[in-house]
Amino acid sequence: MPAASDARVRTWDLWVRLTHWTIAGIVVWNLFGPTDQLHRVLGYVAAGLVGLRVVWGFVGTRYARFSAWWPTPSHLAEYLRSLAAGKPLHHVSHNPLGALMAIALWLLVLALGFSGWLMRLDAFWGEDWPQDIHTWLSIALEVCVCVHIAAALVMSVLTRENLIGAMLTGFKRQRPDRDTSH
Repeated sequence: MPAASDARVRTWDLWVRLTHWTIAGIVVWNLFGPTDQLHRVLGYVAAGLVGLRVVWGFVGTRYARFSAWWPTPSHLAEYLRSLAAGKPLHHVSHNPLGALMAIALWLLVLALGFSGWLMRLDAFWGEDWPQDIHTWLSIALEVCVCVHIAAALVMSVLTRENLIGAMLTGFKRQRPDRDTSH
């Protein structure tokens, strides 16, 4: 149960939540649906949304900006120490490991869009390697998505904060006594 001093703060703005859930839906569809024209279009839409989200990381709201959650080596080390001690530091925005996962997921979506585009070029007609790269990237994305979901569930229990709910509502707790956001 949150302490009396815990306040709810709007962390994830509407654009962050819309891009997150739209990309998530596209990824699920493209990983398990047919590989047809819709697959290609949705892949490009997902890559475009990632690109727009990156722009939002520079000009967006306070907690959407990279300056609020960029995973520097010192922040990662500090966070890993707090996890090892069983007392994970509170972050209003992404914690450093969550930030690394967000970056990895975005890079994989962009790489999948690029490799999908390469597969359609006449220059690579009959070549297997673009398809092989695309397949390996999709497997890497599947693994990262599973780790991302599992981590959100585990960290929700460890921190006693519903992280999935926060990505739906936009609100997280702000704990002035333990908050490490920049």
